[in-house]
Amino acid sequence: MHFGFTIAGNSTDFRINPVPNSKLPDTLIISNKDTTRYRINTVFSQPAPGFAIGLVTDFRIQEYVRLRFTPNISFGSRKIQYTLANAAQDSFKVFNKQVESVFLIFPLEAKIQSKRLDNFSAYIIGGGGYMLDLAARKKAGGVSNTPNQLDDNVKLKRDDFFYSAGAGVDFYLQYFKLGFEIKLLIGTKNLLKPENSIFTNSLEKVRSRMVAFTVTFEG
Repeated sequence: MHFGFTIAGNSTDFRINPVPNSKLPDTLIISNKDTTRYRINTVFSQPAPGFAIGLVTDFRIQEYVRLRFTPNISFGSRKIQYTLANAAQDSFKVFNKQVESVFLIFPLEAKIQSKRLDNFSAYIIGGGGYMLDLAARKKAGGVSNTPNQLDDNVKLKRDDFFYSAGAGVDFYLQYFKLGFEIKLLIGTKNLLKPENSIFTNSLEKVRSRMVAFTVTFEG
């Protein structure tokens, strides 16, 4: 068994399932004393960069197989973009709902490593784990009292489970092992908290997704 630490950059977004087109909600928008009814036209997620720091616990099971526990704290941001259109489809409005998150991530993964060639080896890694969003309870949400609901935000649940898969390379230096890894984390739970808002009612499921590029330093 040995230990280490990690530094990572990540890109986070959502896997979104909108409601069927026939059920997309609408709202009234007041502009220059004119009232126009706009309907949700499209919904999609935009990724945003973040970073993470963490620890490594590596347990050797067999010569080329290791069990790894790599808890980390990750800072990320996701954006949901809504396009609204009027009945004539000649006027459009775009609204971006930013979701800031601070994750505690607890992955348990199996690492299958190639035979070492001089000071180099490659590997694949996969497994799953638990993710806790510390910022979930602090997010501004709920239904506003304004007529057009434009200040409403999307509220998400705090807990999630994920599966992960990736690949990387290790370089064996004189005093430590340096690794570079890229990995995909896919959330399994629907994180959406139902609320009576056009931005929430236009969604059926919201699941998390993260791509992480990690640098590891191990003893």
